[in-house]
Amino acid sequence: MSIASAPLLSMQGISKYFAGVPALRDASLGLQAGEVHALIGQNGAGKSTMIKVMTGAYTLDGPQDAGRIQFEGRDVHFKSPKQARENGINTIYQEINLVPFASVAENIFLGREPRRLGLIDWPRIHREAQQAVASVGLSVDVRQPVSSLSTAAQQMVAIARAVSVDAKLVIMDESTSSLDDREVELLFGVIRQLKADGRTVVFVSHRLDELYAICDRVTVMRDGQTVHVSPMAAISKLDLVTTMLGKELSAAHRSGAARTPIAHQTPLLQAQALQAAPKLRGISLDVQAGETVGLAGLLGSGRTETMRLLFGADQPDGGTLRFNGQAVAFHAPADAIAQGIAYLSEDRKIEAIFPELSVRENMTMVLLPQLAQLGIVNRATQMQVVDRFIAQLGIKTSGPEQPIKELSGGNQQKVLLARWLALSPRLLLLDEPTRGIDVGAKADIANLVHALAAKGMGILMSASELEELVSMGDRVVVLRDGSSIAEISGDALSEQSIMAAIAEGRSTLGAAAHG
Repeated sequence: MSIASAPLLSMQGISKYFAGVPALRDASLGLQAGEVHALIGQNGAGKSTMIKVMTGAYTLDGPQDAGRIQFEGRDVHFKSPKQARENGINTIYQEINLVPFASVAENIFLGREPRRLGLIDWPRIHREAQQAVASVGLSVDVRQPVSSLSTAAQQMVAIARAVSVDAKLVIMDESTSSLDDREVELLFGVIRQLKADGRTVVFVSHRLDELYAICDRVTVMRDGQTVHVSPMAAISKLDLVTTMLGKELSAAHRSGAARTPIAHQTPLLQAQALQAAPKLRGISLDVQAGETVGLAGLLGSGRTETMRLLFGADQPDGGTLRFNGQAVAFHAPADAIAQGIAYLSEDRKIEAIFPELSVRENMTMVLLPQLAQLGIVNRATQMQVVDRFIAQLGIKTSGPEQPIKELSGGNQQKVLLARWLALSPRLLLLDEPTRGIDVGAKADIANLVHALAAKGMGILMSASELEELVSMGDRVVVLRDGSSIAEISGDALSEQSIMAAIAEGRSTLGAAAHG
């Protein structure tokens, strides 16, 4: 790789605030011409904000904002993504930003249509669009609407559009998330050609193998700051994972509290080789009554997708699922709920909370069919349930009629837990149950999880905080790139053993298969 002495792009001292809260704090990023540069970090690390500042989607014009951006040796301050594109910076986002009912050709040339004698030159557009999609290995008629294509094909159209312009810097934000292995290899071929042409690629991905396969250098961000920059080959996978998570290896040996082994019995839940292309490629796990099983893995590993599949919110296209010893197929969440499965989703504000409704209404929403007689809710019974869980979970509220939006994040989470516990489920699926809540509420939820397991409930809990998985879980199943690749239990269960499994794709520290 030939790296120019002067950087193509330099971002120094970048700080960006939203309502006084820092999203970036003195962050930096340097890109050389003709390199493939990995930009990585966990959710909330600041990657997307850094890209949006670079491309003019966010501007540094707030009272606390700061920083200097240079592109091709000159100071720049792009006011919009359009201005950034006009200067040679093009971004391909994970959320495909195509016009669905326009044709493939129209999307590729949108806003830059060639003209002949004052009219749009459609023959040229169709000819060059066909060449553009062929360059990324896509064989489609460019006259057909984008909406008729698969998600993966749409992603390749977005890539074709980006590389068809004379961009000096191409940013690929999770561009492989919807692609299968063959399509990823095609994309890598495109990236290698861009590099050979002297263009620079910023590659954002949570798939470690992809980073090492295609990237020359890496920048790691954490909590809005740049914490590591090096050649890709100079940092091991384990060191990369620990840097992303902010864990010192010497402090990562912490093991969980002493556990009482769960007597082997027929699993309450048993999943074998579950698949849902392209994100889930083979998930195998089991949960017994009375135990807590943790799901570990970096962002994008498939934790949330696994939870949704087990709850019937999404459908598998391969594998088997058994519940209480019987083969099952959940076609909708109602099927899973009827079997005694409850699911607390990761994004409570989008998927779970009705902000304008009261604590009472939010808590008993799922229970309403059982509370109603001839279509009329038995208010006395409803209030008994609400009062019981407010007391049992220690929900801090002025009363059952207080709007849930006025509660703290931790108390909102307790209301949602109560919603499901009121159904007396046999299996509780918890996706990031302590995200965004204070330390005291975290401890309350941890104690509740232990108490529920002690009473015989099976619990499957996904969390990005490894310390929580180690302290709360009896076993931990590690996911990577949509596959379950290790199971760790007993004395082998520690933060370091989980990180080693994530990094290497296998357990290197004595993972114990359960049962």
